[in-house]
Amino acid sequence: MFEMKGPAPTGNSQWKGSARDPQRTREQILSAALKEFSAKGFAGARVDVIARRAAINKRMLYHYFGDKAGLFREVLRRKMADRAAWAASSPDDPAESLPYWFELALQDMDWIRLQQWEALQGGKGKVMDEEARRQAAAAGVENIRSRQKRGYIAPELDPRHVLLAMVSLTTYALAFPQVVRLITGLCPDDPRFRVERTAFLHWMGRALRPRNGERMGEEIARHRRIKD
Repeated sequence: MFEMKGPAPTGNSQWKGSARDPQRTREQILSAALKEFSAKGFAGARVDVIARRAAINKRMLYHYFGDKAGLFREVLRRKMADRAAWAASSPDDPAESLPYWFELALQDMDWIRLQQWEALQGGKGKVMDEEARRQAAAAGVENIRSRQKRGYIAPELDPRHVLLAMVSLTTYALAFPQVVRLITGLCPDDPRFRVERTAFLHWMGRALRPRNGERMGEEIARHRRIKD
């Protein structure tokens, strides 16, 4: 007969092994949750699928996040933190910031899908983490207002609608690829579309500048010198 060495595996062996590195376990869960929520939305996502993808048991998931809503909330907070960091590095000139956000959107399709599902599953009512997200939106509007005061964006434009237009210009084509194909004959991930869209966004960004053509600021001149 074969001799079994070491203790026999138990039902909670995953828990014990993963508990030694709680940060890594949390990251595994959040990564798996992002994929599940972006693929199926909050209502359609299944905790057991998330646990299986993260290679942990459901009890551990509940231990870290409480319930599915708590897990979804943390996924949203992580994505919002990413976007806040990107905003801090965004160029002030709209002719540069629109292409900047378009490139980031191409790399962050999970965020777009999360919002699509949210709209389909009741976006007219309150959303998860409503107040925090409202504050983030208000910060975005204030950023536009600051850029208007510093001469980057036309001051007569409503900063709320400037921000909304920027979001639409950089994400709509990615959220509705079938519309892009019907209109342009290209898919959003086609390199030709990316080139065309980036050029268009540069032009649209220039259209948002003050009408009198005043200097956009020393930072723009410096940025252009670096690029040259």
